[in-house]
Amino acid sequence: MCSQTVLSMEPALKIIEELSPVSEGAIIPLLQRLQDAYGYLPQAVVAEAAEKTGLPFSRLYGVATFYSQFRMTPSGRHTVRCCRGTACHVRGSKEVADALERELGVGDGGTTEDMRFTLETVACLGTCFLAPVIMVDNDYYGSLAPDMITKVLDSYQ
Repeated sequence: MCSQTVLSMEPALKIIEELSPVSEGAIIPLLQRLQDAYGYLPQAVVAEAAEKTGLPFSRLYGVATFYSQFRMTPSGRHTVRCCRGTACHVRGSKEVADALERELGVGDGGTTEDMRFTLETVACLGTCFLAPVIMVDNDYYGSLAPDMITKVLDSYQ
């Protein structure tokens, strides 16, 4: 028999009640709060929000999938961001990104099977003087070489 996790709507209902009435102009704050509560935006939660607010599901889903700040799938415990800005690019960020993908076994936007890491490439981390740089959660690692990736990731057991 397969056990299935039942998603509680309590956090969503509380958020919707706190923000009511929810207008078109409040869609992003609503989705941000829902994502904060769940760690991502489960489709069932978006559907519940649409039903309770009277806003079309297609509108909420469209906003959620348009903006990169929103995730429609669960994230890993740690988020690894690899900079692909100009300074990082010319100093070898492609090789660092390739090493991250090999080490984690996922591509850009992917989450490891053990839910430990989510990998994202970003346009710029604003730390060009550290190029090439990655960020794990809120920690920066700069002047990286591909052979340094395993050690950095191992520190997030």
